[in-house]
Amino acid sequence: MHRSLVRPFMGVRGFSSTSKKIVASVLFERLPAIIPKLDPVVYAFQEFSFRWRQQHRRKYPDDFLDMSKSRGKGDYQIDYVPAPRITEADKMNDRKSLQRALDTRLYLLLYGISNAAPCGKPVWHFPEKVYDSEETLRKVMVFMRLVSFSFLFYQYDINMKYLQCAESALAFVLGDLSHTYFVGNAPMGHMVIQQMENVPEPFKRFFFKSQVIDTNKFNIQKCEDFVWVTKDELLEYFPEQAEFFKKLIIS
Repeated sequence: MHRSLVRPFMGVRGFSSTSKKIVASVLFERLPAIIPKLDPVVYAFQEFSFRWRQQHRRKYPDDFLDMSKSRGKGDYQIDYVPAPRITEADKMNDRKSLQRALDTRLYLLLYGISNAAPCGKPVWHFPEKVYDSEETLRKVMVFMRLVSFSFLFYQYDINMKYLQCAESALAFVLGDLSHTYFVGNAPMGHMVIQQMENVPEPFKRFFFKSQVIDTNKFNIQKCEDFVWVTKDELLEYFPEQAEFFKKLIIS
């Protein structure tokens, strides 16, 4: 049984006025390295489409086909051997390796003391850092009234310093950000953590997405343990937040 971080109250919209503490978390993902296998329904449709096109295709004259066959062929030859879809890391279920589950996304989880919920016990969590300047993170309501439509637009302006908080959280465990790419400047989602026995102070957690770039190995540090897990495996580490992460992570 994996110990999850906290048992939060999760909301896609709305903020709690009593939550002053803010935590930036990073959803660090490795994109698929190979083309995923087709769903059986998609494969069946493609087979049907191919047969339909073959049945109704235009028949070219024999003279045209003979011309294409008479073209000279080069004297080169390429020996192509496809890499195996199942690696040694897959066979050993080595969750510390990025050379596994090549046809899906992997996400980094850390095991150790969490800054967000100091309960004194190590837990599985994302790379994170407490935001120490609430002044530059503010909610701005922008009212726009059009000629034929009347409605409200709500926009949250996140200062660049808040993004830097997420970047420093990831750099703390990786050492540097030379092989990372943050997708956008705004968070991809948030949750509100209510005060509990192991959470002395309520807080808001904002998730930023970052991706692995041009490497298959990191020197993970400043934690007791770490794993690279798929979306389904990630839900096992956070059973209480499973519904939230199902909506947050699209893979």
